[in-house]
Amino acid sequence: MGPLTTKPQHRKVRAALQRAKEERLACLIGGEPAEESGGFFVPPTVYAEVPTESTVWREEIFGPVLAVRSFESEAEAVALANDSEFGLVATVVTADPARAERLAAEIDAGHVWVNSAQVIFPQTAWGGFKASGIGRELGPWGLHSYTGVKHITLRRGASS
Repeated sequence: MGPLTTKPQHRKVRAALQRAKEERLACLIGGEPAEESGGFFVPPTVYAEVPTESTVWREEIFGPVLAVRSFESEAEAVALANDSEFGLVATVVTADPARAERLAAEIDAGHVWVNSAQVIFPQTAWGGFKASGIGRELGPWGLHSYTGVKHITLRRGASS
């Protein structure tokens, strides 16, 4: 696992680990910041049965931190996934292709991976819904941010 890209992001992720400790979340692995080594390293961390009101559940951490919960039904899983002010990406893992399509369609995220690594193709759009992102990058959708639409309305045939 490589380092985080910046010192501010490293501080943000370390703060999330500290909040998780204060909230007494059930940590399955990781949870302790790596010793200062001159790089911005954070160990992969997984928390189980994270309450939905936890900051670790509610915030985009952008670090190797995973908050997981169990659910009883597809409807509950979708409700948990969509109960967020963010919607950048999601992953669906299932052996049932019909279920995968159904769930992927119901999740409010800009990109949903199904039984896949988190691959980003440059010919596809990248960006989220809700408070995740500010438009689209990549593909023809990303090119639109470099263009502008201009309308000109002329009145023809009128005498001066």
